[in-house]
Amino acid sequence: MEITTLGELLHWSYANLAMAHSAITAKADKYGRTHFMIRSRLYKGLNNQTMSIGPLANDERLKMVLPQACCYCGSRDYLSVDHLIPTKRGGANSGDNLVWACRSCNSSKCARDALEWLMEKNQFPPILLLRRYLKLAIEISRERNLMDTPLAETPELPFSLSAIPQTFPQPSQLRLWVVEMAQPGVPGDLR
Repeated sequence: MEITTLGELLHWSYANLAMAHSAITAKADKYGRTHFMIRSRLYKGLNNQTMSIGPLANDERLKMVLPQACCYCGSRDYLSVDHLIPTKRGGANSGDNLVWACRSCNSSKCARDALEWLMEKNQFPPILLLRRYLKLAIEISRERNLMDTPLAETPELPFSLSAIPQTFPQPSQLRLWVVEMAQPGVPGDLR
C-alpha cells in the first residue's frame, strides 16, 4: 500500500493505533487476523469518511481517571504541565494539548515534539498518549485543509510528520499508559 497524502498517513497511523489497542486489551502477544481487520476497516472508513476519530473530549475525560503521573516516564514527583505539540512550533495553548510531565522530562523535552523526543530515546509512545497526539495532528490538518495534500508538498506543521509511526511494535512490547491503571482494561473506547 502506498501512502501519498497527509490524511492517508495520519489515518494509517490512527488505524494502526486501533489495531494495537485492540490487541493490547485482548492481551495478545502478536497481531492476529481480527486486529488486521480492525486496522483495514478503520483505515478505509477514515479515508472515505464513513468513520471518524473520536472527539478529544474523550481523552479529556480519560485524563480525570488516569493516575496523575508524568506521561513520559510515569514519575509522580514534581509534576507540571507540558505541551504535547510545542507552542513554539505552533501547537495550541489549550487543555487538549496539555499533559502531565515531571520536571526532568519537561526539561529534557524542552520545546521539542513529543514523538521526536521519544524516538531519540528509542521509546515508542504509550498508546493513549499517541492517540491524543494523532487526534491533535488530524485536527490541525483538517483546520488547515491539508488532509488531501501530497506528502511531498506538505508545508511545515506544528507536529513532526517524520515521527508519525507507520508501523507498530508487537502488542507485547506496547503499553497503554506509562503506569499501571487501577482498573482492568482502558476506561472508554479507543475513538
